[in-house]
Amino acid sequence: MIQIIKYKWLYIIFSAVLLVPGIISLFVFKLDLSIDFTGGSVFKYKFNQVVDQNELKNTFTAQNVFVESISKESDIYVVRTREVNPNRNTDIKAGVAQKYADAQEVSFETVGPAIGGETTKKAFVALIWAMVGILLYIAYAFRNIPKPYSSFRFGISAILAMFHDALMVLGLFSILGHFGHVEVDSLFITAVLTVIGFSVHDTIVVFDRIRENLGKLSKAMNFSDIVNYSVVETLSRSLATSLTVLITLFALFILGGETIKTFVLAMLVGVASGTYSSIFTASPILVIWEEWESKRHKKL
Repeated sequence: MIQIIKYKWLYIIFSAVLLVPGIISLFVFKLDLSIDFTGGSVFKYKFNQVVDQNELKNTFTAQNVFVESISKESDIYVVRTREVNPNRNTDIKAGVAQKYADAQEVSFETVGPAIGGETTKKAFVALIWAMVGILLYIAYAFRNIPKPYSSFRFGISAILAMFHDALMVLGLFSILGHFGHVEVDSLFITAVLTVIGFSVHDTIVVFDRIRENLGKLSKAMNFSDIVNYSVVETLSRSLATSLTVLITLFALFILGGETIKTFVLAMLVGVASGTYSSIFTASPILVIWEEWESKRHKKL
């Protein structure tokens, strides 16, 4: 039989190596938040020529618009400013057209700071409630697990794997935001919550098989062997399920529109991480914890 749990510490170290750069980036650079969270206005313009960004900034400044940043996405210039009254957009567009005859406004959107703050608050509340709900559900669903094993430890192990996947996505987008100006919007929160749900679903499939095998397999087998047996049993199912999802997401990322690319990329990374964590993070953490508890009780 394939020995997976035997190398549990290698998987934990590998996960740490992947997570550390993203965690550092989150602390140092944070996330590049869109106006959904920060409030403000975003103008997107397309030109048939290369435009000097300083000159473009001066064009907006001449209209008494405070420009926070200008970036370029493909052939579109993205101008982020403080909140601008939508009624002023016509005058601003005329001012840009006067400077650049070929200017074409692709889009304009504005969000007030209060709405942006409310979106941020609701996003964090949703994440916290999701985590609490998942922990309580797993603790209840595994309440009849044979002693001395604990449903609480199963629940916490699943939560840690969930954190692993959320941090993987958040860390990557922090890096992409700093070096590639990739912004996260409200759709990104939807992706993170979906990833959390997928991660826990995959972990529960593995954990439920462990619970079944604890009552079926020989008592001579130690906990590590039972977990390894269970993981191998569910391995093909987990990989097959995730692969179909990843193929669909990859097709969406290649062929879908620009507006959903951030969402799809977050889902791609999260689903791949969730598949990995349910096998190589949640189960090893559970085994390490249970073995530590067993040794601690023996000493007592």
